[in-house]
Amino acid sequence: MLVSACTSALLTSCASSSSAEKTEPPAPVAAAPAEAPAPAPKPTYGTFGFDTDGMDRDVAPGDDFYGFANGTWVKRTEIPADRSSYSMFTTLAEQADQRNRELIEAQRQAPEGSEARKVGDLFASFMDEAAIEARGVAPLEPELERIAAISQRKALATVLGATLRADVDALNMGDVTTDRLFGLWVAEDLNEPSRYAPYLLQGGLWLPDRDYYLADTPRFTELRKKYQAHIAAMLKLAGFDDVEARAARVFALEKKIAQAHWSQVDTRDVSKANNPWPRAEFAKRAPGLAWQAFFDAAGLGTQEQFIVWQPSALTGLSKLTQSEPLQAWKDYLAFHAVARAAPVLSKAFVDESFAFNGKTLSGTPAMRERWKRGVDAANGLMGEAVGKLYVAKYFPPEVKAEAEAMVRNIITAFDKRIDALTWMSPETRAKAKEKVGTLQASIGHPEKWRDYSGLEIVAGDAYGNAERAVRFEYQRNLAKLGQPVDRTEWYMVPQLVNALNSPQQNSIIFPAAILQPPFFDANADPAVNYGGIGAVIGHEIVHSFDDVGAKFDARGKLENWWTKEDEARFQAAGKALAAQYDAYRPLPDLSVNGELTLGENIADMAGVAVAHDAYQLSLGGKPAPVIDGFTGDQRFFLGFGQVWRTNFREPYLRRILMTDGHAPGPYRTATVRNQDAWYGAFEVKPGQTLYLAPAQRVRIW
Repeated sequence: MLVSACTSALLTSCASSSSAEKTEPPAPVAAAPAEAPAPAPKPTYGTFGFDTDGMDRDVAPGDDFYGFANGTWVKRTEIPADRSSYSMFTTLAEQADQRNRELIEAQRQAPEGSEARKVGDLFASFMDEAAIEARGVAPLEPELERIAAISQRKALATVLGATLRADVDALNMGDVTTDRLFGLWVAEDLNEPSRYAPYLLQGGLWLPDRDYYLADTPRFTELRKKYQAHIAAMLKLAGFDDVEARAARVFALEKKIAQAHWSQVDTRDVSKANNPWPRAEFAKRAPGLAWQAFFDAAGLGTQEQFIVWQPSALTGLSKLTQSEPLQAWKDYLAFHAVARAAPVLSKAFVDESFAFNGKTLSGTPAMRERWKRGVDAANGLMGEAVGKLYVAKYFPPEVKAEAEAMVRNIITAFDKRIDALTWMSPETRAKAKEKVGTLQASIGHPEKWRDYSGLEIVAGDAYGNAERAVRFEYQRNLAKLGQPVDRTEWYMVPQLVNALNSPQQNSIIFPAAILQPPFFDANADPAVNYGGIGAVIGHEIVHSFDDVGAKFDARGKLENWWTKEDEARFQAAGKALAAQYDAYRPLPDLSVNGELTLGENIADMAGVAVAHDAYQLSLGGKPAPVIDGFTGDQRFFLGFGQVWRTNFREPYLRRILMTDGHAPGPYRTATVRNQDAWYGAFEVKPGQTLYLAPAQRVRIW
């Protein structure tokens, strides 16, 4: 204690006392070295959150910003054999799959009958290939027998009704396809969002879109031949005879179904979709199907009103149930039953299903490992139960708090952008600000989890578990009818790498799995985070004001709140942006569909702008530092470019160009050409490929 006691203020007296006693001075004691500060945690990518090694500095950003930011990554990154594309989303999805596998497998030790044990048993049953192989096609036989017993049109309607499922979502997930003749969606009523409504959507096709049946090109002609052979192969595996003739009947019927279908562009026009039909009028408005028998079998026999999304398609499909031979319908239903069940049937079914759906349709060379498909099954059938496990281990509260703060900042920035709009009248501006003021954000996971106590999972019964889980979800949706609307319901699971806007809730959702690098990294430079997750947040906010979202008011009601003049200006800007994307041609014979992707492109364009505003506000008036030679604005836009790194196989790229409301990643990145700040950041000049004169840059929000 002596040394510690002789502080600098007491050294003189200590020395004097020692001298008086004429003793030898004590040997000096070395002070304990101070602990070195812990090194600052490093970001996952590069030195500031961006992978500079993935850039191609030989490309001028004004000619190809995507290539500049990502060109080396594109060249050196191979698509895994079990993938049709590979992106930054895929990187996180694979990480989530591995985490979920470990979590799910551990639940085999959970108490029997518990939700966690159900998740473990569901996965283990899918993984038990020996048991599945031993059963062969037997699990499917009861359904095939019900189909074979159809002897008249009313019985056909009953079978069709009994197989209706809640497998579409027109506005939240944007999933508008089902191989069942119709799809059911239960959501807020377009006309009164305080109540639920059942929506009926067109369905019935196995191929991705009507154009796969109708396009008159050598490519699709050849594909249709392969599809017909696939139908025959699946029916043969299930024990049917005369399979070529059956396959021909199935394909001919599906082609007629395709002819009745609405296009993807028409389907996303919510104004055309708002068609309330009383149940009593279906027989008159859409003659052919025995509607009451259909609704009774579907558990909807007393529902008074529906909203029909594509009326002429529903009318056309109903007519086909009467005009087409009963045998064609029986063959069609049998094939679809087999094709849907294939993932949980024996290896021969799995292999044939992948050979067509994976290799032929998407160009994927190899099937995903079974455990990955098992995780997919668990996510699809008991998604929130898996999500609860994921959040408990992998979503710390500090990440949620940081994300919530960023959301608040970006909503504030968007509100300021509305104030600054010069083209919008005070009347429309007031309505827009009201809508921003009621926007609700949910980060990481839902406030309350779904209850799976009523779902029966039987160890060793892969097929039965899948069937019961799909029916359980259907019944859960039916039970919402007539009940108060739950405006906190999630339409995405926390372990999904994605984000969502619900126009009827006026809400935005950011699952836990996307709040990771490269989208969000607590150790990265804020500019990169604002360019990554900030632009994603801005994107989802703007969806409330894109060409679809802008048709909903602050309550989530489909109601026009625009003045005629403002609406005309908004639509003109949208047409200009659609034309910009129409000019992009990812394949020699196929362009981006600017009208189909308009909502996403508006959200990308304005989302980047509002995220940049929020980044500037975060600086508090101080200049951004230069890091590794990059300015703050450069790092912001590079962060945005990085999250859209993607490589595609040609068949899959063609598929999404025809069916997806999102442009491919490289063309989403190109929206920077509409951002004034991007021009200054990279000194983009006239004559460069992406350059647009200020008057040509599209500005909406």
